[in-house]
Amino acid sequence: MRRLTAVMSVLLLTLLVIPAYAQQPRSGGELVFAVPSEPPSYDAHQEETFGLIHPMAPHYSTLLKVDPMDKSGTKPVGDLAESWTVSKDGLTYTFKLRKGVKFHDGAEMTSKDVKASYDKIVKPPQGVKSSRGTTYAAIQSVEAPDPSTVVFKLKYAESSMLLNLASPWNWIYKADILAKDPRWYEKNVMGTGPFTFVEHVRGSHWVGKKNANYWDKGKPHLDGYRALFIRDSAAQVAAVRGERAHIQFRGFSPAERDSLVQALGPKITVQESPWDCVLMVAMNHEKKPFDDKRVRRALSLALDRYQGSQALSKIAIVKEVAGIQVPGTPYATPPAELEKLAGYGKDIKKNRDEAKKLLREAGVPDGFNFTFKNRGIPMPYEPVGVWLIDQWRQIGLNVKQEVIEAASYHPMLKRGDFEVAMDFACGFIVEPDLDLGRFVSNSDANYGKHKDTVIDDLYHRQARATDVEERKKLVRQLEKRLIDEEVHVFYTLQWHRIIPHNSKVKGWTITPSHYLNNQLDTVWLSE
Repeated sequence: MRRLTAVMSVLLLTLLVIPAYAQQPRSGGELVFAVPSEPPSYDAHQEETFGLIHPMAPHYSTLLKVDPMDKSGTKPVGDLAESWTVSKDGLTYTFKLRKGVKFHDGAEMTSKDVKASYDKIVKPPQGVKSSRGTTYAAIQSVEAPDPSTVVFKLKYAESSMLLNLASPWNWIYKADILAKDPRWYEKNVMGTGPFTFVEHVRGSHWVGKKNANYWDKGKPHLDGYRALFIRDSAAQVAAVRGERAHIQFRGFSPAERDSLVQALGPKITVQESPWDCVLMVAMNHEKKPFDDKRVRRALSLALDRYQGSQALSKIAIVKEVAGIQVPGTPYATPPAELEKLAGYGKDIKKNRDEAKKLLREAGVPDGFNFTFKNRGIPMPYEPVGVWLIDQWRQIGLNVKQEVIEAASYHPMLKRGDFEVAMDFACGFIVEPDLDLGRFVSNSDANYGKHKDTVIDDLYHRQARATDVEERKKLVRQLEKRLIDEEVHVFYTLQWHRIIPHNSKVKGWTITPSHYLNNQLDTVWLSE
């Protein structure tokens, strides 16, 4: 009964979430939030962890950003860019910058700073790492014809360019600093964001204070913020429950959510969203019998994704049955169409009968043994792994799970040292170019080692399609080829983001990515 009461409270509180600007923002106060990891370096152009984004994003601005109030996480808006135009041929993007924006040292930000930052990202100097250079292969040049204008010239039109330019990782750095030392930002902070840097005590905390000269007058509302580095999940929950922290921006499990609601009642507000993270199953095409698409298809057909969604969503951070795009976002396949793909039909007996028939045709004996390798992170890898093995047992397969320590897992995948393994991906923006590039034949993340020129062609065609409806058709064709016709890989369940936070926190909206909406300029505390 207590658990039912807690769940009902969650639903009620979720429905009662007040829109960010229904109340007048209050100035003052320090937001305190927990962060499960720390930044390896301070340079967002080379890092890939939320452990950098969460404590440091408030110090920086980007050219564009994803609208922090857009729950789909797919709408680009200006940050340093005040306006922009795109040429008819899609090859020239011209941005007009806000005037009067200053770095935290008082220097004025101009187009030369935007150019220098993107030059570092797109074509980094020797010895300087960029994690996103390949994302911008379409960019031919970045030009700064005058102090308030930046022009991107492309080699070919790319439909995702605006969203790519809204990346939360593309912080604008100071050109003069980069000219002297392109690695300076690995250990130092200097941005134009709503908060200035105070201190970082490794293993303890990160502190920022209000930037009185921030370009968006009236913001930020907070006097400052404090990020507490807390690795243990139970300790994070305890910090929120004890009101020593207001929020943790990555997310909690359903059980952790319920415990906070039960303990704090109306003092806690819950926001939930589909999450641009997913667990997939990779099958090594270079190892028998997984080189046979009949076997691969059987493994997907065995899964009762709908029953799995109901059961697993109660204990793990997964929920929606999804294809290759987050449900509810522009390029997601509607549920009725999704049901036509292998493993998505709702008649599970029919699916499993077909799976057994395919295994027999492929010469796979009843009781066939193989090892499923899984990543050594409890949530949600452990419960999803247990579920997969039980589903495969029901088509006569005998599967053993081997859990690999997290630090060793990526190298194992890249070596191809597996028969069947858990694959995973998290995106910062829900966008086919960013989510699907891993499936082209020469991708480093194509762990199953499939070679498929049809998918390669479809991926490149959808990337260059400028008509939305045409692009949707191409994405659907790619999806059908990938997870139905060839079953090179298949999806389990979409992750589900759950943010229970102190009800004093206002002006923050959950998005499908824990990399978005972390500048904190709109956040305020009600008391």
